[in-house]
Amino acid sequence: QVQLVESGGGLVQAGGSLTLSCVLSGKDFSINAMCWYRQAPGKQRESVASGNSGGSPTYTDSVKGRFTISRDYAKKTVSLQMNNLKPEDTAVYYCNADGRLQVGVGHRAMEYWGKGNLVTVSS
Repeated sequence: QVQLVESGGGLVQAGGSLTLSCVLSGKDFSINAMCWYRQAPGKQRESVASGNSGGSPTYTDSVKGRFTISRDYAKKTVSLQMNNLKPEDTAVYYCNADGRLQVGVGHRAMEYWGKGNLVTVSS
């Protein structure tokens, strides 16, 4: 069974930094992309940083220049370095992975989510 386990959230003052990490466990899953989403209170979930293997990452405008995604699909890990954090970055951050799961002699496109990690930025 494929699972995503996140770590690294917490409370930080504005201007501070945090690093989120995510590890994918499970077998028979070929990763296409691992990325980060977030959901702030009262808002819809949004993509923060994304990009598939071999491609350049993309960032939502509000985090460009402050956040950096690092992906190592051989190790099945993705991290998000967050610098110069702002109160509006407060949200639950989710790791996401999509790819192909081997099912019998074939494959099935699948997408998985972590349970989420709360990041709180105080002013």
